Amino acid sequence: MPNYILECCVDSVESALAAKEGGADRLELCAALVIGGISPGQALFEQVKANCDLPIRVLLRPRFGDFLYTEYEFQILKREVALFREAGAEGVVIGCLREDGHLHMEQMRELMAEAGDMKVTLHRAFDVCADPIKAYEQARELGIDTILTSGQKRECLMGMPLLQELCALQKETGTPRIMAGAGVTPDVIRQFLAQTSITSYHLSAKKVLDSGMLYRKEDVPMGLPVMDEYSIFRTDSEIVAKARKALLGE
Repeated sequence: MPNYILECCVDSVESALAAKEGGADRLELCAALVIGGISPGQALFEQVKANCDLPIRVLLRPRFGDFLYTEYEFQILKREVALFREAGAEGVVIGCLREDGHLHMEQMRELMAEAGDMKVTLHRAFDVCADPIKAYEQARELGIDTILTSGQKRECLMGMPLLQELCALQKETGTPRIMAGAGVTPDVIRQFLAQTSITSYHLSAKKVLDSGMLYRKEDVPMGLPVMDEYSIFRTDSEIVAKARKALLGE
């Protein structure tokens, strides 16, 4: 039987517990999932680790936006790799690009060295790189364990042709392992299992909850005006459970 992995992206203890309840195999922990995720605080990691026994890979991204980092941002990333290694993370989720869209190999080598014996996922910087086939080979050279990718499209179903091509490369040595992400649902997993050899899937399985606040001050946004300050995004254990059943062919 294939070694299936269902990874759930979470940014709260509540979501981590829901992911475990639904049958997730692993967590990707971040902060601010609503903007694609940035590095979480160490206190959040400690709370999740204390309350949930699933392996945790920590997304490290110093800011929203692209993956071209200043020297200051890179030093923050490097320090975060060390901090979460010392804190007991199973792995980290990282990625740095050059101006020309290729992997920044010098920075990546430094981060890999800092990671030590932790597992490493190359995040969706891969999806905006200039040459995904070259980037796959470079990731293999670096010793990266997993590549999280939508096949360089908005959603993974649209990127299936590239994902199938990457799977063919994976078969040569077994790593890096291709993990499909972006737009993953139970039905999408079924389609992928029928058409590809991908066995790793990444989803947030999120639902939107209404805030418990009774008093609400309107027209005072804390961030982007288009975002509702009284909506809370959380992982739905039922969606995770359905994804698990789809993965097992149930």
